[in-house]
Amino acid sequence: MQKKEFVRIANGQGFWGDSILGPVRLVNEGPLDYLTLDYLAEVTMSILQKQRSRDPRKGYATDFVAMIDRILPKIVEKNVKVIANAGGVNPLACKDAVLAVLKKHGVTGVKVAVIEGDDVLGRLDELAAKGEVLANMDTGAPLATIRDRVTSANVYIGAFPVAEALAQGAQIVIAGRLTDPGLVLGPLVHEFGWKEGQWDLLAAGTMAGHIVECGAQCTGGNYTDWKSVPDLARVGYPIVECKADGTFTVTKHEGTGGLVNVSTVSHQLVYEMGDPQNYITPDCIADFTSIRLKQDGKDRVHCSGVKGKPATPTYKVSASYEDGFKALGQLTISGPDALAKAKLCAEIVWKRLESDGFHYAPEERLVEFVGANVCHAGIDVAGGGEPSEVVLRMGVKGPDEAKVDRFGMELVPLVTSGPPGVTGFAGGRPKAAEIISYWPALVKKELVSTKVSVFGS
Repeated sequence: MQKKEFVRIANGQGFWGDSILGPVRLVNEGPLDYLTLDYLAEVTMSILQKQRSRDPRKGYATDFVAMIDRILPKIVEKNVKVIANAGGVNPLACKDAVLAVLKKHGVTGVKVAVIEGDDVLGRLDELAAKGEVLANMDTGAPLATIRDRVTSANVYIGAFPVAEALAQGAQIVIAGRLTDPGLVLGPLVHEFGWKEGQWDLLAAGTMAGHIVECGAQCTGGNYTDWKSVPDLARVGYPIVECKADGTFTVTKHEGTGGLVNVSTVSHQLVYEMGDPQNYITPDCIADFTSIRLKQDGKDRVHCSGVKGKPATPTYKVSASYEDGFKALGQLTISGPDALAKAKLCAEIVWKRLESDGFHYAPEERLVEFVGANVCHAGIDVAGGGEPSEVVLRMGVKGPDEAKVDRFGMELVPLVTSGPPGVTGFAGGRPKAAEIISYWPALVKKELVSTKVSVFGS
């Protein structure tokens, strides 16, 4: 394959629920080689498993299919390749839905690839029999302690299966729990022939992927100096122009809103960062302190100097499990002495519940006074003064569903049996809902294998 001077890769979804205008405008408003789409968060996998358990045709990000339906003519016309982790826990069903869209549009000759192997929910007992403890990375507890309550378990797989799918001619690649940076690194491995062991190059591609993985968060969204960002309503989603030597430029389509400078890129670089010198992925360990950023014209930041280290022998497993129940509700307390009245309301709720035999330990309770500096406790960001209204948020959690549900019966009555100025109860009584908790673990790489299948339209 003849290497290109550079490859344009854009990311149009930072999470499931991001604006559909991101990918639509990226495809319509300028040149692209690849469009990546990141839909999955840890808790999302458990939600998708529940959907699939109720209907074997579900378990994937349905928004992805609607988006393909909307942009399909343009990606075919421009030969833009699309890579998404929208497959969730059912990538084959997602593939079927995408092929139905291709048929609807009368499009033929487009190859759709599916990457499988990340979903290990059905293999947990097999892995345990092979000596895998799958200990919680935070607590050290073995998975066996919550095995009967596990609802999902997925391995974070890397970029090389994506490259394999592209090498087989796929224009649309659908996967489950790919790493976020792997969506971008995969095309670079394919285009430039990067190999396992080329740690600096793999780290550079990883860092490029990390910068764009949250969509507009690197082009002016969620930016501290927000007043300097022009036309956020039309914010341009990010593009990385990557070269074979591992250098790349972060930019956006000309004429779009937003801002790309060293500061916006730096903000995103430290997003969700633990040890910046050891950012661990399945493909490599990236040293985020090694990158060098330079403004290279309007809305262009050149990135170079990235260093990498050998990959670890394990994959990270993202598991989730049932962890009891919760109920959460809120009221708005207005008028003079709003904060004092809100505190009284909370006290009334707990006392009334206790008088009826329902006691909640401190670790089972939540009380927040939104508007009274709850987000920045201890820092006077509002400039002083008593708030004229406060949103009282209260909640409980625990293993007893009936006890959690009972809490919800005491919030709304404050409208008539509490202090004056209580409103905002249109949402009704809080109900007990399941808590899904996160269980991070590690598994040996040799125990996990991926499978790439390609289907034609």
